[in-house]
Amino acid sequence: MMHTVIDHLAIGAATLEDGTAWVAQRLGVAPQGGGRHPRMGTHNRLLRLGKGQYLEVIAVDPDAPPPDRPRWFGLDDPAVRARLAERPRLLGWIARTDTLAEARSAAADPDLFGPAETMSRGSLSWQITLRPDGAAPAGGVLPSLIQWPEGVHPCDALPEVGCRLESLTLHHPRPEMVRETLSRILFVAGPVAVTVTPAETAPAAVAVVRGRRGPVTFD
Repeated sequence: MMHTVIDHLAIGAATLEDGTAWVAQRLGVAPQGGGRHPRMGTHNRLLRLGKGQYLEVIAVDPDAPPPDRPRWFGLDDPAVRARLAERPRLLGWIARTDTLAEARSAAADPDLFGPAETMSRGSLSWQITLRPDGAAPAGGVLPSLIQWPEGVHPCDALPEVGCRLESLTLHHPRPEMVRETLSRILFVAGPVAVTVTPAETAPAAVAVVRGRRGPVTFD
């Protein structure tokens, strides 16, 4: 049966080094591993959040050639870059499914997610939905959809560090649209408390991760 679950959080940063240090200072443990995304001109580091979930710190790779399309999570958007110059930010979240094409087509407006693209990092490859403009769906309130190869997941190579995603709050001017879309893609929150609330201004996602020093808010 098709369903989707939280896979990971994407924390954008002006540089990978700055983002890694910022997360480490807040959670008490540093993201590690990761690598480069040739098609996107980005690189990342990862931190496990328990079974099947992780936090990704992602930034533009200064040593990579510019991609022929806008980078994911709005990393080419001047407004996003200005915000990242202030501090790292939660740019979006990613939901995992074993039937990406089916999940995407179940939405009332599949273009919210964008088409599925094949991406890679080292020997790892996967399918992920990407909007042509590079923006996160619904301002980062709706997830990008990802499908990993059967039996393969980045958490397999990440150590258990005692961090957990506790909650995800999704603020949007059209909360019913968000709820309907999550329902249509058969989203299952599992142990994470997921709440959709009205927003009077711009959409925003807020995650709470329990680190070694207690709960930490990422927005």
